Amino acid sequence: MNDTEAKAPSAQPDRTRFKLQGRSAVLDKRVHAIRSDLADMSLAGVLFSAHYARAVEMSCVWPGAPVQSAKSVGAECVTQLLRGEIFHVLDVTADWAWGFCGHDGYVGYVRREALDVRETATHRISTSLAPVFSDPDIKSRIVDYWPRGSVFPATVEGAFLCCAEGFVHQRHATDAIILENDWVAVAEHYLGQPYIWGGRGHQGVDCSGLVQIALAQCGKSVPRDTDLQRESIGTVLSDEETLQRGDFIFFPGHVGMMMDESRLLHANAYWMTTVIEPLADVVARLAPDHHQPILTRRRISR
Repeated sequence: MNDTEAKAPSAQPDRTRFKLQGRSAVLDKRVHAIRSDLADMSLAGVLFSAHYARAVEMSCVWPGAPVQSAKSVGAECVTQLLRGEIFHVLDVTADWAWGFCGHDGYVGYVRREALDVRETATHRISTSLAPVFSDPDIKSRIVDYWPRGSVFPATVEGAFLCCAEGFVHQRHATDAIILENDWVAVAEHYLGQPYIWGGRGHQGVDCSGLVQIALAQCGKSVPRDTDLQRESIGTVLSDEETLQRGDFIFFPGHVGMMMDESRLLHANAYWMTTVIEPLADVVARLAPDHHQPILTRRRISR
C-alpha cells in the first residue's frame, strides 16, 4: 500500500448518493467487485451499476475456505481464505457469500458456513501445521488442523491458547503482530506441500499463493496473481545484477523465489509440489516452449 500525506479532517462524503461523470470504467473483475446486477459501493462514481452494496466484514472460521469463481461447489477455486482472514461480504444467500478478500481484494464466492462475525486476531499459527486439541492436553482428541498463517483470537491457559474451536499449543503459534523477516525461510515451511490451483497453504499451494503468503508473514502485502505480482513486487533487476536470496523470478504464468544465487524455491505444476531446484533446470525446461523463459527479475529492498 502507498503512504499518503496527512490531510486536514473533512466532512465524510455522502456514500448513499453519487454522480457518475463520463463513461463507465472498465475494471479488472478479479480485484474489483462487479457483477451484472451489483457492485461494491466504493465503485460508485467510477462504474455504473443497477445496484451498489456496502461491504460487511466477516472472518473465515474454516481451516481453509476456497474462494470460487461462481456459486457452485464445482466452480474453479481462484484463491483460498485461511482461518481468521477477513472476507468483505457484498451479497449473501443461504449457501453462498459474494465479495472480496480483505488481504488483497480478490473477488469471488465463499460458502456461507465458512464465515462468521468478524474477529480480532491475537495469535498466528507459526508452524507448518498446528493441531487444535479438544482440551489443554496434548493427549486429548484433535478436533482440527490449522495451516501456517492462520490467525485467531485466544487467551492463554497454561501452555495452551484457548480459542472457540479448542486449544492450540503455544509452541505452534506466535502473537499476531510479530512478523517474520525472511520470506524465503517462511516459504521453506511449504516444501513438500502439493501444488493445487488457487492454494495458499491449506492442503496445498500454488506459485503466486506461496509468494503472497510468505511475504504476508513478513508484513508485505502483494496481489494474488502472477501477472499482478510481476508489475508490483519490488523493483526490476538489470540483466547484469547477480541474483541473491529472496529475489523473485517471473516466467510465463509462473513465479518463484531464489534460495541463493542459483537455486529456485517454487510451487509448480511440473513436480506438482513445492521444491527447490536449480534455476538453470527450470529455464531449460521452459525454453522449448518459450522464446523468453524469464520475463523479469525483481527484488524487494530489505
